Amino acid sequence: MITFEDFKKLDLRIAKILDVKEHPNADRLYVLQIDVGGETKQVVAGIRASYTPSDLLGKSVVIINNLEPATIRGEASNGMVLAASSEGGPIVLVPEKETSVGAKIS
Repeated sequence: MITFEDFKKLDLRIAKILDVKEHPNADRLYVLQIDVGGETKQVVAGIRASYTPSDLLGKSVVIINNLEPATIRGEASNGMVLAASSEGGPIVLVPEKETSVGAKIS
């Protein structure tokens, strides 16, 4: 269990996927360029089994914006795209209705 104060530390945002590239060193990963509302970030996401680049390009997704940066198989990742686990592979969380890029989730 975490406290509500711990939950409030997460900066959950709506981001738009601007570019999708296959990770050069991993079959299950994409390297994404995302717009988080005036800021572009690179995020590595393990969603390649479920999505083609054209499925993702321009899609609005939910991200953790303040996750500690990591290097994943040689590529910088500055956030995390949230996805549900499914037998068929990960399912990216998307807003139900159109909303502005960078919108804070609470």
